[in-house]
Amino acid sequence: MPSLLQRTFRMYGANTAIRDSEGDLNWADYVGRIARAAGMLRSLGLRPGERYAILCRNCVRQAELIYAGYWMGAIPVPVNYRLAPAEIALVLEDAGCRHIAVEDVYARLLDQPQLEGWRSRALCVAAGRTGIALPHYDELKAAALAAEPHDPAEDDEAILLYTGGTTGRGKGVRITHRNIASNALQLARAMSVGESDLYLHVSPMFHSTDLKATALSMMGGAHAYLPEFSPANVLSAIARHRVTIASLVPAMVIRILQDPESGRYDLRSLRLISYGTSPMAAEWIRRTMDAFPGVDLHQCYGLTETSPVLAILDQADHRRALDGREDLLRAAGRALPGVDIRILDDRGRDVPPGESGEVVTRGPQIALGYHNRPSENAQVFRDGWFHTGDIGRIDDEGYLFVLDRKKDMVVTGGENVYTSEVEAAIYQHPGVHEVAVIGVPDEHYGEALFAVIVPAPGHTLSADEMITHCRARIGGFKIPRRMAFVDALPKSAMGKIMKQDLRRAYGGGAPAAENQKGADR
Repeated sequence: MPSLLQRTFRMYGANTAIRDSEGDLNWADYVGRIARAAGMLRSLGLRPGERYAILCRNCVRQAELIYAGYWMGAIPVPVNYRLAPAEIALVLEDAGCRHIAVEDVYARLLDQPQLEGWRSRALCVAAGRTGIALPHYDELKAAALAAEPHDPAEDDEAILLYTGGTTGRGKGVRITHRNIASNALQLARAMSVGESDLYLHVSPMFHSTDLKATALSMMGGAHAYLPEFSPANVLSAIARHRVTIASLVPAMVIRILQDPESGRYDLRSLRLISYGTSPMAAEWIRRTMDAFPGVDLHQCYGLTETSPVLAILDQADHRRALDGREDLLRAAGRALPGVDIRILDDRGRDVPPGESGEVVTRGPQIALGYHNRPSENAQVFRDGWFHTGDIGRIDDEGYLFVLDRKKDMVVTGGENVYTSEVEAAIYQHPGVHEVAVIGVPDEHYGEALFAVIVPAPGHTLSADEMITHCRARIGGFKIPRRMAFVDALPKSAMGKIMKQDLRRAYGGGAPAAENQKGADR
């Protein structure tokens, strides 16, 4: 990564690197700031291979701190600022961080008993003076000498990113310089990134999705940072900064489409919306294509462990779907160049095209493994292949269809049911805003399907109505036997539905709402 930044400095030094309310920066000035930030990290005693944490919302200073680690060989650990103090402490201890950079709005967390021991190793990140009794990042950086770039090996760890913990406690994923640079090169080609592009950082920078923006740094493009998501914030930033590429999760796209004010913004600069991290119903994809007719859509499939993208469903695929291949709207895409994807059965054997099994993959973006998780590494990273835990199939043309997470497949009465298929059927009802389907214990069938549904505004739904709707679309054994209608679903910081929370809430199979009804099998 240091050599990538040096190349950008040489080739695109006069190009805009940062669009920010404090003023724009070109790449020459920005790389200079990164080098001084790296010098600041060294002045704190950090050495190559040592880790430091960052607890910030999206901002240029967090980007500097991440790149500064790449530059001098230390390893940044961006932390989810929505975690509880005890959870943050677990991440810091698990990662073995030596210091923490804290945005001023989160400095009060260091007063909590679980984190008070970190105050002596903390610095404050803020625009301007704050009055907070911590060393100030800007002042430390201004006093530091620029560091010379480190020369890492390709497989040296560059960043430690913690997974969202949708299956329990998050795991630290060890991502290398090679991983990041390789995926940036793949994405720069796939998204036709050029020096005139500007990427809007909407997804939190503690999430692997943000690594996609490295493609812009590689090609001399620019970055703008959005500290908090709202439809108005995204749309106004696109209009103000002349954003060309935005990466959004489906929940964000849906909220933008539902915003009655979305039509008043000048979005003519926008050429590409990249979406992913969780499935988006085909109906919402159609609505997105209708709402942004001049904008390309790319669905990206990947995981934190794949740094982050493995496959893309590009604009040509989306057009093909509208021209008669509607099934492609359910596809994750086709593998990026240099990526191998296989589908294996429970015995580890390849299955024929069209049959389902576990998605396993290899390529230059596959991470080193998990930090402090040797048994999981042995289970998941085997024989040069990463076992994703996703269930999928590949058709004759190489399109990957991700059917479900392995853990989300429900075996009911001896039948395998993919909850994503059931959710897709329920989403076709115009009165459904969001839905999650889980398996709950059942004395007759082993497991039964349970749907948790958020009605769309202005709609009142009943179990009878939803069962009738489902009967016309899926087999009887796939219809949820119980339903709950709620105001909202629990979600992670990236908008992923936290199904383990739903399993805890409804897993006993007890009635969750008065308007529940069993379904005939």
